[in-house]
Amino acid sequence: MAYAMGVREGLGGNERPRCRRLAYCHRVVMNSVSPSAAQYLGGGMQDDGLAPRPERQRTPSWEPRGHFGHGAGPEATREAPGEPDEVDRLKAKLMSAWNNVKYGWSVKSKTSFNKTSPLILLGHSFVLNHEDEVERFRLAFVSRLWLTYRREFPQLEGSTLTTDCGWGCMLRSGQMLLAQGLLVHLLPPGWTWPDAQQLTDVDMEVMKPRSPSRAGGVPVPSFPGARTPNSAPRGRSEGKGGEVPRPDQRRRTESSRDGQAEATHRRVASWFGDHPQAPFGVHQLVELGKSSGKKAGDWYGPSIVAHILRKAVGKTAELHSLAVYVAQDCTVYKEDVVQLCDLSLSEGSPESGPGWKSVILLVPVRLGGESLNPAYIDCVKNILRLECCIGIIGGKPKHSLFFVGFQDEQLLYLDPHYCQAVVDVTQDNFPLESFHCSSPRKMNFNRMDPSCTIGFYAKSQKDFESLCSAVNVALSSSREKYPIFTFVEGQRQDYGLESQSGPSPNSPAHILPPGRPSRSSKRSSVDEFVFL
Repeated sequence: MAYAMGVREGLGGNERPRCRRLAYCHRVVMNSVSPSAAQYLGGGMQDDGLAPRPERQRTPSWEPRGHFGHGAGPEATREAPGEPDEVDRLKAKLMSAWNNVKYGWSVKSKTSFNKTSPLILLGHSFVLNHEDEVERFRLAFVSRLWLTYRREFPQLEGSTLTTDCGWGCMLRSGQMLLAQGLLVHLLPPGWTWPDAQQLTDVDMEVMKPRSPSRAGGVPVPSFPGARTPNSAPRGRSEGKGGEVPRPDQRRRTESSRDGQAEATHRRVASWFGDHPQAPFGVHQLVELGKSSGKKAGDWYGPSIVAHILRKAVGKTAELHSLAVYVAQDCTVYKEDVVQLCDLSLSEGSPESGPGWKSVILLVPVRLGGESLNPAYIDCVKNILRLECCIGIIGGKPKHSLFFVGFQDEQLLYLDPHYCQAVVDVTQDNFPLESFHCSSPRKMNFNRMDPSCTIGFYAKSQKDFESLCSAVNVALSSSREKYPIFTFVEGQRQDYGLESQSGPSPNSPAHILPPGRPSRSSKRSSVDEFVFL
C-alpha cells in the first residue's frame, strides 16, 4: 500500500513513459532495504531468526567493521552520476515511506525483572522487592529523555529526506547520551519528571528468581497520584494547638523550585527538536557530520557521533559553562581536560577568569574484534555502576542502542528504533510525552557490539579528579592485560601527538602506557579502534 501510494505520488499523471525507470527504481530500492536483525516495535523485539539475513556488502577500508543502521539510507542508493534527479527523489520517497511503516507500529510486551538482584540505572541501584522501590525505579527510568526516529520534519539540507528512519539510529543514541549529560548538568540531583505519573502503562513486571511462568511475577502497580515520598498528605497539620510552621510557604517554595526545574527540562527537550534551528537536532548534527565525510542517509559510528556532539556543544552559546572532551587513542589526557575546563587558562577568551567548566567526557572504545570480549563484561558493569557515568552509545550489530544500566547478565537500554511524528518544539507548551519512554528493555551482554562510546560527567575540578580515581578502579576490574582505556598525566602533544584542539580524523588507534611517549604513522578514520 505504501509503495503504491509512493509510486502515484512520484509519477503523477505521466506514468507510461517512465515505466522502465520505475521498474529499475523498484529493483534498486527493494534491493537496498536490509531488514533489521532485531527490530524494536515500540516495546517488543523480533527474534533474530525471523528476519532474513541482509546481503553482505564490501566494507570500505576507512569504515569500522561494524555498522549501525538498517540498510543503506535513501541518499546512499545513488548509482551512476548521470541518473536523473527525479528518480533519486522517487527512491527517497519510497524508502522513507517504507521505513515510516516499518518503524511506526508497536507490539505490546512486558520486560521481566528479577525481584532480588540489584538493578543498576546510571549509577543508582534498585532492589525491586518492595512496591516503593519499584516506583522509585519507574520514576527514574521514565524521567530519562528518549530520542527516536521522527517523520515529516523539514527537509534536510542537501537531500530530499524528511525522516531519519532507517539510518539515524546512532545519531539518536548520541542525542540521548548528551541529553542525559545536560539533565545532570542543569537540574538538581535526584530530579524526576513530575508528569511521569501520567504514563501509567509501564511495560514491566517483577519476577522472583527462576519463576516457572510469567503468572508467578508480581505485576507493577499503576502510578499513584501526584505525591512524592517526602510530601505529607494534604490538609494534615504539622503542629498542635494551632502552631503551624507555615506549610503554605514551604509549598510555594517547593512549587517554585519544581516550576524552574520543569522549565529547564522543557528547554533541554526543545534543544533536540527536529528543525534546523535546534542546536542538537538531527539537522544540526547532520550538518556538523559533513566535515567527517558524512551526509544525510549515511551510517554513523559511535566515534564520529562523539566528535559531532563535541562540535555541537562547542557552538551553543547557552552552554558556555559546559565543555565536551573526546578521548583520543583510547586515552584521556588529563592536562588537556584541564586546559579545556580551567577558565583561568583561557587567554584572550571572554570567559577567562577564575572558575571551571563542567565537562562531559566521551571515550570511543572497541571491546573486542568481531564480537564482545567476555573479559570486559565485568568492567562495563562497574562503569555503569558509577554515578559519573551518563550512559553508553553502541548497540548490537546493525542496531544502535543507548545503554543505561544492567541487571545480572542483561543490559538495560533505550531504543531509538520507533518512528514518531515530529513535535513542534517552538510552541510554548509542546507535548513532552513522546520524549519519555515507558518501556524498559533488556538484552544479553553477549549480543553487545564491541564498538561503543562511553560517557561521563564531572561538574567541578574536584569531581573530575574523583571521576579519574573511580573510573580507574572500574577499569582495573578487567581480566584482560590491557584496560578498555587509560588516564595519563600531561597533554597529548607531550607524547608526540596533536593536541585535543579538534577532532583527529587521521589519527591511528593505539594505547599509550603512562609515561611512555611514542610517535606513530597516520592512518584514516576516527572510527578505527585498537583491538583489545
